[in-house]
Amino acid sequence: MLQKSIVAAILTASLALGGCVTLGAQEKESQLAAAGFTRLQADTPAKVAKLQALPQNTIVYAQRKNGNAYIYADAAGCNCAFIGNDAAYQQYQQLRAANNIAQMQETTALLNAEAANDWGGAWGPMVPYWY
Repeated sequence: MLQKSIVAAILTASLALGGCVTLGAQEKESQLAAAGFTRLQADTPAKVAKLQALPQNTIVYAQRKNGNAYIYADAAGCNCAFIGNDAAYQQYQQLRAANNIAQMQETTALLNAEAANDWGGAWGPMVPYWY
């Protein structure tokens, strides 16, 4: 019985996190903006071509004359790129780590709550102590 509850909790958490996959790009873009990345819209054919040539939906490192640059390209979603420096990239990594910790805590709390619902075994939680 306890195993069924744990399996149900894991499936529920998987479905909840699976829903986050569709929002993943938006969440990542909001984290990039919060970290100090600058959003650049691809509003000309030349910019669109450059944007599409970049690896999509991942942060790539580029060395520039005026310092390091980190670029996140999203041609299919926002038709834009997010550009950041070392400080923005470090801030993004901190935001991402904090978000991962929060998601792990939420999943752990859900699993603990599901396990606690079945603490009484086959007799249920309201069984007198002498059973």
